[in-house]
Amino acid sequence: MDSLKSELSAVAARLVVEEGLEYGPAKRRALKQIGLPLRTALPGNDEVEDAVVTYLSVFCADTQPGELLALRRLALVWMERMAVFRPHLSGAVWHGTATRLSDIYIQLFCDDSKSAEILLIDHQTAYVPHTVGGFNGGTVEALSVHAFCPELKEDVGVHLLVYDRDDVRRAHRPTAKGRPPRGDIVAVQRLLHDRQP
Repeated sequence: MDSLKSELSAVAARLVVEEGLEYGPAKRRALKQIGLPLRTALPGNDEVEDAVVTYLSVFCADTQPGELLALRRLALVWMERMAVFRPHLSGAVWHGTATRLSDIYIQLFCDDSKSAEILLIDHQTAYVPHTVGGFNGGTVEALSVHAFCPELKEDVGVHLLVYDRDDVRRAHRPTAKGRPPRGDIVAVQRLLHDRQP
């Protein structure tokens, strides 16, 4: 990685950790902060993730593990609540780079795209529907809720991304680093069991 991409990755990583930005917006803001042209080649997400890991180890080693554990516990509560839809945890909470500013992303695999929405309504859970980019290249519906995290003593954004049931087959393809990009309930339970403080 050249020095320019390293610098962009480092600035983006700081924005991810300190402001809770997602990788895409963080990279674009880093470009502006450094004062580079918009056409400058951006680092890949893996490069930013490596910079996030470094930033966390240097500046957040005393707080981040506990915050991550709290977010994973809250994610598991929501996964168990939505268990009928084969939930999979993804994003920073799954990959281990989340802080208290990170949102939780849970992918649901439904026979009927409205069934997750109906379950939230049945449980009188307020949500905001919107459309986001999905891992399959298209767009998917996201149902976003604010969930109180008792350990962090604050609300956390939980985003339920609704995929077609058949998309679960593609959900387990490993990332470029050879790791699973998401995990089901059993995988999250294993993470919690293995990483108790």
